[in-house]
Amino acid sequence: MNAFLALVHKDLLLFVQDRRALLLNLLAPVLIAAFFGYLFGGSGSAGKAAPLPIAVVNLDGEAALTRRVIEGLRADEALAVELLDAEAAAERVRKGQLRAAVQFPAGFGAQAARALFVPGPKPELLVTHDPSQAMALALLRGLLTQQVMQAVSQDAFSANSPALGAAREAAASGGALDDAARGELQQLFDSIERVQARQAEASAATSGAASGAASGALPGGLSTPFTLRAVEAAPAARDAGPQGYNGYAHSFAGMGVQFILMLGVEFGVALLLMRRMDLWKRLRVAPIGRGVLLGSRLASGALIAFALFAAIMAVGMAVFQVRVLGSWPGFVLLLAAFALMTSAFGLMIAALGRTPEATRGLSIMATLLLVMLGGAWVPSFLFPAWLQTLTLFIPTRWAVDGLDAMTWRGLALADALPAAGVLLGFAAAFALLALWRFRWEE
Repeated sequence: MNAFLALVHKDLLLFVQDRRALLLNLLAPVLIAAFFGYLFGGSGSAGKAAPLPIAVVNLDGEAALTRRVIEGLRADEALAVELLDAEAAAERVRKGQLRAAVQFPAGFGAQAARALFVPGPKPELLVTHDPSQAMALALLRGLLTQQVMQAVSQDAFSANSPALGAAREAAASGGALDDAARGELQQLFDSIERVQARQAEASAATSGAASGAASGALPGGLSTPFTLRAVEAAPAARDAGPQGYNGYAHSFAGMGVQFILMLGVEFGVALLLMRRMDLWKRLRVAPIGRGVLLGSRLASGALIAFALFAAIMAVGMAVFQVRVLGSWPGFVLLLAAFALMTSAFGLMIAALGRTPEATRGLSIMATLLLVMLGGAWVPSFLFPAWLQTLTLFIPTRWAVDGLDAMTWRGLALADALPAAGVLLGFAAAFALLALWRFRWEE
């Protein structure tokens, strides 16, 4: 028993004495928990997501009801609305620059006001959406229903409403209604007109209050006066076929980025172990400069990372029907750029780290933060606006978005060049820092 307790005591002392490991085991879960808690509103309005960027296409001209709906959408804090034509809106949704585009057809305002009371064809709102943002589509659907119902009810129940008069005439002659339903609607219209008459006779202040109360509720049993047709933004590739969006493409890109970056951590730790065993000092005896030694490690690490990342994506293609619907050269370029960045990341870790044990823990924590902020775990549109801006300075964000562009988005080589350029820039910065800071002895 004494031996057992002594061994336990020894293990506890060793753990407590390793302050770096103790700090890491405490700090890592705290940071990750704080990130997700902040993201999902744990601090109230501080963790509020950035407004959802959408486009509105108005084909209904100057129709008053449609204008009120659009103005209601623009005033909503949950949305960032741009007024665009149909072609430009669809293109920006396809590239991931907007989450959705809402198209109001010609005659929408007049048809929606009539459809509130009279059964029959309803106007159709066309929503072209980013297929990877299902939550954004659900949010937009709810906001559209709210704004349209508010605008239609306000139009229908206001005094001297032309929409109400048109609906009354349609109900009186509508063949889709039986006699009982037609009579009930006529009674409803008579009641509304009596209320409107009393409102008109009241004072301005009283009438304003009464009007607000009247517009705040809808008669029971009325249906939504429009239909919504959601279509996925089609990839640009001609051979995309009926496949549409494949969620495995994004997940393989995100997880590939995460684990290849962790491979870079192991590259760096291996260098530190080689230094501990004096292997680097032995190599220095040979007529080989530091640049050649580190450059060879950079090249070998990049080749290994590229091969493994390509193998990961190949499994996705073979088993889960992941397809490169965009540019194959762009896809290969992004894999190569990220592999080189990963290898340079490993060199930087080796240059800045002291011991293999401490460096591994701290580097893994840094890698997890890079992956979280890069959108591999959680869609970046859920981030607050300031955090979305911050992620533009993180290489993983460019890698994930770039691979999405080349796979399921079906974009061209030109759309891969910015992401590849950023990754190569990070690779150069990491490599130069490693070359400057690397120490040959522990």
